[in-house]
Amino acid sequence: MKFGPRPAADALGTTLAHSLAGNSRRVSKGTVLTDDDIAELTAAGHDTLTVAALDPGDIEENGAAEALAAAVVPTPEEQGLRISAAGAGRVNLYATGPGVALLDVDRLSGINAVDPMITIATVPPFHRVDARTMVATIKIISYAVSQHALDRATADAANAIRILNPQYATATLIETQVGNAEPSSKGRAALTGRLDRLNVSLTPRVVVPHRDAPLAQAVADAEGEVVFILTASATSDTQDVAPAAVREAGGTVTAYGMPVDPGNLLFFGTHQNRPVIGLPGCARSPALNGADWVLERLICGVDLTPQDIAQMGVGGLLKEIPTRPRPREG
Repeated sequence: MKFGPRPAADALGTTLAHSLAGNSRRVSKGTVLTDDDIAELTAAGHDTLTVAALDPGDIEENGAAEALAAAVVPTPEEQGLRISAAGAGRVNLYATGPGVALLDVDRLSGINAVDPMITIATVPPFHRVDARTMVATIKIISYAVSQHALDRATADAANAIRILNPQYATATLIETQVGNAEPSSKGRAALTGRLDRLNVSLTPRVVVPHRDAPLAQAVADAEGEVVFILTASATSDTQDVAPAAVREAGGTVTAYGMPVDPGNLLFFGTHQNRPVIGLPGCARSPALNGADWVLERLICGVDLTPQDIAQMGVGGLLKEIPTRPRPREG
């Protein structure tokens, strides 16, 4: 592509780089100039225009953006994505339903390394999305790119982005109490809000004494496809009441503790192929915490390992980030 000043008389079919006021109307940047456009501009005294002229083998910006989007999302319905129309060299990808964004970071980085004029920006890996959430934007920065560069960018792009939708529809929250003190409703309300975003509903309330045996029985009897445990007293060890009760019920504990703050005192495991998540006390607040990252991924079918939890530490200091607003009533 050739970019720079050119006599207006020789600009037919080129792309105007800067918006200009014509004799009776404004000609916007990005306009592929026609005879009428040039007459309009020359009548206003613009004898020289800054334009982009495509070389043989160049693909204009909108066509290139559309081609890259089609390569990344060859099966929109299966990938849970909608591709927008192209404009100004940009195509956006939107989620069609709730879930988390599964990104192939290496391949997306490879696309961005092909040519500085070919870019794709995404939400972070495993970002929770709703229907209509923008997941990625593809932007061709220049007015055109070479077919060769576009071919390289699209060669290994298929399915580099997809939405993992919720795999479960129901969940049970088991709360424990010490003595006769009724648990606050805050924890259940906060969890309801989190699950509503994933189209998961809670079964009727379950409250048991803060002891191994009754909690183990409650785990075994839970009706939901996912089991949450919110204890009256924080879980302080893998042998504490809640993890011990999961094992007593015949389940397993995969990991305890996470390098995310707030959210350190979380554990998760399984019981009869159901995810079991021991919530930290901060889950009583609707503000973002480590439990969000774990429950969103497990509900959407992501297999979490202790190594995955260890990797959450980088970026895991959530207390002061702007996206963790103070709890709001109502």
